[in-house]
Amino acid sequence: MNRGKSVIVSGGFDDIKSRDLRFLEESAKLGELTVLLWPDAAMEKVTGQAPKFPLVERNYFLNAVRYVQNVVIAGPGMNSDSLPENLRADIWADVEATTNAARNQFAAENKIGYRVFTAEDLKGFPEPPPMPSAPGRKKVIATGCYDWFHSGHVRFTEEASAYGDLYVCLGNDANVRLLKGKGHPLLCEAERRYVLGSIKYVKQALITTGSGWVDADPEIRRLKPDIYVVNEDGDKGGKREYCAEMGMEYLVLKRTPAPGLPKRSSTDLRGF
Repeated sequence: MNRGKSVIVSGGFDDIKSRDLRFLEESAKLGELTVLLWPDAAMEKVTGQAPKFPLVERNYFLNAVRYVQNVVIAGPGMNSDSLPENLRADIWADVEATTNAARNQFAAENKIGYRVFTAEDLKGFPEPPPMPSAPGRKKVIATGCYDWFHSGHVRFTEEASAYGDLYVCLGNDANVRLLKGKGHPLLCEAERRYVLGSIKYVKQALITTGSGWVDADPEIRRLKPDIYVVNEDGDKGGKREYCAEMGMEYLVLKRTPAPGLPKRSSTDLRGF
């Protein structure tokens, strides 16, 4: 990252997916990244429909992304083709789908660099490197599918990371199909790992190499974690007995959303 530059991206960031995270990642390589986040009314005005996720939830998610340094809520009178007077940057980063002549002209008139990322620029799912951590912290492991990643998952990683460095082992594609059946997973293992690894509470996201309910056994034996954390839905499949056998603490977290946010379920969002 070029620490001497300030970078801004502007948008609604509704239903954040890997393509949005790739855009944020590449934008952050240009300098310190601020997101100008559109409020609900502005999103509806620009797109013609209300956002799927409310402002408070979109803001919470973006603040958990490791590539984002700051989130600023746009004012009610915002113009999607310009930046507010009090929030100028060295570079305005954009994508092909939303670039236009008005934005280009605004950037030129205000001597702001205007960087447009193409679909080719944002291809692939590079493995995020491990997040830094303080020495002496305990190792915490969590497992799961994380197929339609949402604010509830973010909250789980936030709470779990309070107990130590959080390693999340995502179910490999074959095992997810084995446990959940046809149509699963919705996203491939590399994409799921990329999305989860983009969250700042996750030390490292890994893909399991085992099978069954404890498909992370090979990774657990290698990492030697102190704590295995699950939510109430994941408290099954012999995990409790497995932890007793391995000498790990077993911790079950209640499935509660972050304050002010609604409960989310991958099943409900996915529709099956």
